[in-house]
Amino acid sequence: MTTMILQVPEALEKEHDETVRLIAAKLYEAGKLSLAQAAEMCSMKKWDFAEILINFGVSYLDPSIKADLDCD
Repeated sequence: MTTMILQVPEALEKEHDETVRLIAAKLYEAGKLSLAQAAEMCSMKKWDFAEILINFGVSYLDPSIKADLDCD
């Protein structure tokens, strides 16, 4: 894994873990990271990270599967 330095406002200093989770969730949502990669970015297990996705309004399900499950 590569290390990046990201400059953020000091107000986020105490929110380090939450900020990393948000970034990982959004990268997962955009299809840039797999669930395993996003979980690793947050030092979490895949299933634990999948639960975190809910907090950010990101669906764990593949969009094609989700469409099949939606009832009209």
